Amino acid sequence: MNSAGKRPSGQHHGDLRRVLEEAALELVGEGGPKAATLAEVSRRAGVSVAAPYKHFADRDALLAALVQKGYSEQRERYVAAMEGARDPVAKLAAFARAYVRFAAERRAMFELTFSAGLDKAAYPELLAAGNELFGVLQEPAREARPTEAASRELVLSVAAAAHGFAVFVLEGVLAEADEAEKLAESAARSIVQPARSTP
Repeated sequence: MNSAGKRPSGQHHGDLRRVLEEAALELVGEGGPKAATLAEVSRRAGVSVAAPYKHFADRDALLAALVQKGYSEQRERYVAAMEGARDPVAKLAAFARAYVRFAAERRAMFELTFSAGLDKAAYPELLAAGNELFGVLQEPAREARPTEAASRELVLSVAAAAHGFAVFVLEGVLAEADEAEKLAESAARSIVQPARSTP
């Protein structure tokens, strides 16, 4: 930072967009999505209040760009986590574990994905990215549940369990992310392949 306590202007570095996005993420991490106003983003980035409009029409456009990046990063993480798994049970369990890890390591991005308050209809690229992410999970789900309805229900159930453990970590219900990851993985395995009751 410079002597005024601000970052060097993104304009000076020719990378204003990245500087604004990083500033917005920092603010989300400190105070949630509502903290990332354009005025505060500009102040944190060390640029004029007019500077963000060179790249973003408004605050929602800035947050939408970050959510888009969040979806992309999640997809990369989940695909990588599932690559080494041999069967649908292991794949979806690996996803659940990676989901919790993403929330713990990228809290601001995770919170933006669910709490940005964006009108998804106004950003079709977000709907497309979300559907693409869902498709990554539906592939192993179809191996375990052959019908479309059943595979969709399985994805939602596993994702809901993983999300619950992720929130437990972020809210301090579970102090250790490693514990939450293990619990999410175990829950996913139970959902995909429930224990058979003995007669």
